[in-house]
Amino acid sequence: MIPVPLLVCVMAAWCAVYLADTLLRSSASHRVRYESWLASRGLMLSPFHLRWQTTMFNRLFAFCARINPRALHVWFNSGLVFGVVAMVGSVVLLTKTLQQTLAQMTSDNPRMGGQQALQVVVPGVNLPTNQLAYFFTALLLSGVIHELGHAVAALREQVRVNGFGMFVFVVYPGAFVDLFTTHLNLVSPTQQLRIFCAGVWHNFVLCVAALAFLFLLPIFLFPVYSTGAGALVIEVIQGSAADGPRGLSVGDIVTGLEDCPVSGVEDWSSCLSRLSHSPQTGYCVPVTSLQPSWAHGRAFKRLDGTMDCCSNNSLTDLCFSYVQPQGRSREKEFACMPVRKMVSGTRVCRADGDCAAAHVASVCVTPSLENQTRFIRVTHPPNTHMLFVGYPPHLQYAVSLTNFVPRFGFLHLDLPVFLETFCKYVVSLSGALAVVNSVPCFALDGQWMLNALLEATLAAVVTDRQKRELIGFFLLLAGSALLAANVALGLWMVTAR
Repeated sequence: MIPVPLLVCVMAAWCAVYLADTLLRSSASHRVRYESWLASRGLMLSPFHLRWQTTMFNRLFAFCARINPRALHVWFNSGLVFGVVAMVGSVVLLTKTLQQTLAQMTSDNPRMGGQQALQVVVPGVNLPTNQLAYFFTALLLSGVIHELGHAVAALREQVRVNGFGMFVFVVYPGAFVDLFTTHLNLVSPTQQLRIFCAGVWHNFVLCVAALAFLFLLPIFLFPVYSTGAGALVIEVIQGSAADGPRGLSVGDIVTGLEDCPVSGVEDWSSCLSRLSHSPQTGYCVPVTSLQPSWAHGRAFKRLDGTMDCCSNNSLTDLCFSYVQPQGRSREKEFACMPVRKMVSGTRVCRADGDCAAAHVASVCVTPSLENQTRFIRVTHPPNTHMLFVGYPPHLQYAVSLTNFVPRFGFLHLDLPVFLETFCKYVVSLSGALAVVNSVPCFALDGQWMLNALLEATLAAVVTDRQKRELIGFFLLLAGSALLAANVALGLWMVTAR
């Protein structure tokens, strides 16, 4: 469902900008000064589109194009090879994505959408509003690096760069370079292909660099942040199951969930998944603790068929099931007991045999809970255990954690999270730009890549230029239809379902 407040704010902002632009252009006293001010700053404004262009970076591009000519020749030739491979790979990937989308449309399995390599991103729908800054910054960085590749490759092939610019279309930022068309048409098809493939090549390199930085982040931050000692809590949702006086707090280090050790965020997720799919764990309790006076009423069945024996809705008592070690009958008995007193400092068990090593005669008692509900002890020293009763995924959504624990008190807890999240967005968006721009589609890099490739490879086979252009047109038409189908169905899946 589209977030109406966000849509209203975006529409209102653009309407205000366009109204101000219309009033200034229609004013006899301000029109000339306003238009000259726009032109002097390289600004162009149209409905839902703001564009800025400058020549201030041309010297930087020229400097980059002169660095080690032999290495740059190898670099951009590698980009040419990658671009041709990516063009074929992008078509295969989009075809597979379209098949998955069609399968998801006819399926009731919500997990199928998470298996797609490419997904349409709509801010406020499948992109949290609190991560919009990450998204737009990473998207702009990916666009700038993409255009930097085009500019340097063009100068390497003696094609003049008129300027570099940035734009905002609705809410999406981007970048572009303006190449001198006459020079571009004079160079050979192979040279053109190097220029056109340079953008997606640099997006791929940026994606790999961000991925490498993400994996090496623990090494880079080792002097100031430690890892492997547990998962650090950086946020607790107010009113959630993890909130409260004896719950988790920001700065706590979680080291275990029941008998599952937690050394990082990955362990936290895997332990919760294991606990949710495994039978409820029990606890070794001395037999002397199972006094009749601890029982509050007779056991009764819940609606789902499980047993309960605490009828007073107490927040401190819980119904436990056990088997009397000396009883003739092996039927389960139930007792309502103070939960924290019963499980604090006790070992985990699955059966009575697991308690045989205890110093005193003990029995394995198991919380009697509803189906899919679990009782979990969360270890976060030096505090006492946090006791959680509920659906394990709810605990996962209630807190945000990180692997990085500050070595010094003045360090911010969120810095590693910021770096991790930003790198993940750069990997996703830069990789997506490389894939989408490689598609042989009208108005994308893939159009010019395909045309140059056909001229470079088919000129000797198909001598008629019009026939080569006709082949390119039908290939572009098919690629455009494939991309349009993916975008249209992806938008429908995101906003309509």
